[in-house]
Amino acid sequence: MTLLKVEHLSKHYEGRRGMIERLTGTAHTVVRAVNDVSLTVDRGEILGLIGESGCGKSTLGRAILRLHEPTSGRVSFDGTDVTALAPAALKAMRRRMQIIFQDPYASLNPRRTVAQIVGLPLELHGLAEGEEARAIVARIIERVGLKANQLDRYPHQFSGGQRQRIGIARALVSNPEFVVCDEPVSALDVSIQAQIIALLQELKQEFGLTYLFISHDISVIGYLSDRVAVMYLGEIVEMGPVNAVLSQPRHPYTQSLMSAVPELDREGPRRRVRLTGDLPSPLNPPAGCKFHTRCPLAAETCRRLAPVTEQVGPGHSAACHRLDERLNLLAEAGA
Repeated sequence: MTLLKVEHLSKHYEGRRGMIERLTGTAHTVVRAVNDVSLTVDRGEILGLIGESGCGKSTLGRAILRLHEPTSGRVSFDGTDVTALAPAALKAMRRRMQIIFQDPYASLNPRRTVAQIVGLPLELHGLAEGEEARAIVARIIERVGLKANQLDRYPHQFSGGQRQRIGIARALVSNPEFVVCDEPVSALDVSIQAQIIALLQELKQEFGLTYLFISHDISVIGYLSDRVAVMYLGEIVEMGPVNAVLSQPRHPYTQSLMSAVPELDREGPRRRVRLTGDLPSPLNPPAGCKFHTRCPLAAETCRRLAPVTEQVGPGHSAACHRLDERLNLLAEAGA
């Protein structure tokens, strides 16, 4: 059953004009951070969202929650149009839709104790107060691996992994159904990453949660996710079941990402599919297929026309002009 449905969602930012632009009357620049994204997430599912830094993953997650107001498009949660909600109704909806931020230090108020930080959602939504709220906070804190006698400490008194556990507790204390996990382990040591990933899996099963899990680490996405969406320059270029996308990637960009994943049981080194150039600026994205400036398979059609998303397998889709040719960069690279 579909819990979240995103239809043609875009988030554009209007850039500031400098003195020259103001004097000459030059129009504002527009940053197309997210452009015409459509996807669904089923209840109880983990949808992994992967792509390079700066491709718009975090912006998409926050636009879904309306932490950033979408420029256009529609977000439906359990049949309710989130993008059309008035402030009071949106506040009530946020009890059901939460987020775990990437940086566990920057996302926690340094002047508040753990009890105040984690208990704030209970206060805002009128769920509990006083000793009742503190008891609820103590239970969720212990569930995420901390101790109830730490409730009166401040964020700076904890390690990075412990601070992320506080962030997880804050997201879950209001008993949400859907959680955007915005790169929740990228700022942590590898050993701590494994602990937090295991914790998130346990909490998903225990509380019946649905995740949109954002990461730039394809190994983490492959381990956690049921389905995966690959994002490039604000657009979804490939999406489908995690095993299909990661074992048989059809888009050249996904193939290049897969070539960078180390394999310990592989005989001999894997040849990399190296992309030329840097990620283009969303201020001035390329015409046609946005990936054509870095794609070794780009043809003239790719430079002129944006590709249409096509089905390439059961629940598996990709947006590339050369899908019918079944070209595989990984095979050509000796994968």
